[in-house]
Amino acid sequence: MFVFFVLLFLHPPAEGNASPITCYNDQGTAVDWFYLYKLPKQNGAKDPSQGLRYLLMEKGSEGWVEGKANANSTTGAPGRTVGQLYDQKKNQEVAYILYNDQPPPRSPGAPGRLGAPGNAKGHTKGVVLLDKSQGFWLVHSSPHFPPRRAAGQYSYPGLSAKNGQSFLCITFPLERFQTIGEQLLINQPTVYDCAVPPSFATAAPALAALCKNSGPAHRLVPFAVPVNRSVTLASVGGTEFLNFAKGKSFQNDLYSSWVAPTLQSHLLVQFWVCSQGVLGSNCSGVWKVLNVKLLRPVQTFTYKTSHDHSKWAVSTQAPGSGSGGGWVCVGDINRDKAEEARGGGTVCLQNAAVWKAYRSTALECEDCNRGTTCDAS
Repeated sequence: MFVFFVLLFLHPPAEGNASPITCYNDQGTAVDWFYLYKLPKQNGAKDPSQGLRYLLMEKGSEGWVEGKANANSTTGAPGRTVGQLYDQKKNQEVAYILYNDQPPPRSPGAPGRLGAPGNAKGHTKGVVLLDKSQGFWLVHSSPHFPPRRAAGQYSYPGLSAKNGQSFLCITFPLERFQTIGEQLLINQPTVYDCAVPPSFATAAPALAALCKNSGPAHRLVPFAVPVNRSVTLASVGGTEFLNFAKGKSFQNDLYSSWVAPTLQSHLLVQFWVCSQGVLGSNCSGVWKVLNVKLLRPVQTFTYKTSHDHSKWAVSTQAPGSGSGGGWVCVGDINRDKAEEARGGGTVCLQNAAVWKAYRSTALECEDCNRGTTCDAS
């Protein structure tokens, strides 16, 4: 934590800002990163806040803690973090990219829509917000989130309250956002709102390209965009994350064909199982990929994956059991046939506390012998 605040000092806020753009926890404290698990609405629940409760884990935490607010509140971690977009609306020294294959409606009460015709663009959801010193990248799974900047305030969509959802927020220095932009260009996201002022063109031209290509002109991207690429991204506090990004030409399952072999780990994968063409557990290779079937993120709440829209993977091996132990990946793409031909990705971290939290959440899986164990050995 000391290193994080030293680096905040070395990256002072842009002139005119009270503080630099960052991920925030429930207490309003700037954090290097956080994982957030929004719980699904329990069947028969009458409490209006049900479906908005979440679990939170930040750098230095030993595991999940219950959120102090709810997902729709401006005083919780997601509201404080994404809310900076609306607080900064008069500041021209801020760049942002909002992307979602299910964007929010343009006017309140209007139905949301799917992404590009024929699902040609990536199955990706996220927020990039930065100033001239630093910013954050939020990878999530929530449809219709967040509102456009013109909405003027933060809110969480009711549509996303029903099912479980995943969030990963990471604070990065300015120099990382060119690489993040390049990774997003590979993903081919549906950008529904953006602004990248000319002052950011030198530091992050890839973000400028993303914003320009979101409009009706569909200009050519001025970069040689690969089919897929993995990169290491160091946060402001020095935590190293591994990002996997694939485009539609990859034509394969992200996890079994690439992530598991790269991490040298068997993986348990949670994703939206209510789509068509869902891929079964893959036990054909050296590194097996098992679909999670039953979840228990907290001891008092067990539910099927059909009630969970989050996208994450966890290695079966514990930390310290070889190079493949202790990995957790949070992303935005499912394991189904159609999404083999769509862009998307995941962000991975090797961390004992984070691994324990996610591994204990996976209660039952579709194993290689048609059973329900989460043992890939």
